[in-house]
Amino acid sequence: QLEESGGQLVQPGGSLTLSCRLSGRPLNYYNIGWFRQAPDKEREATACISKSGISTNYAEAVKGRFTISRDNSKNTVYLQMNGLRPEDTAVYYCAADSLRYGLEPKYQYWGQGTQVTVSS
Repeated sequence: QLEESGGQLVQPGGSLTLSCRLSGRPLNYYNIGWFRQAPDKEREATACISKSGISTNYAEAVKGRFTISRDNSKNTVYLQMNGLRPEDTAVYYCAADSLRYGLEPKYQYWGQGTQVTVSS
């Protein structure tokens, strides 16, 4: 089971760190992706990280502002978001897959999401 946390209201230009905790299995079995979905828009990728953490990949919209990382000992993946913009407002989801890796939303397991709102 994947559980996201950390979403909240933040001002433009602010920072936020989202957490995604996996329960029931070792996190190092899975590649992890962070995705987001704004109202009336399709789900889109923000970042992904490989099982070991050696490989990361970012969507152009967040490159240079977001950082994905993982702590397998805590069974948790993080998404550090800096320089937040109103267009970053969305429900953020983490997803896990033992085989798939990348920015396509085709992962096997998904969390319930956490709301991030960027507004003054």
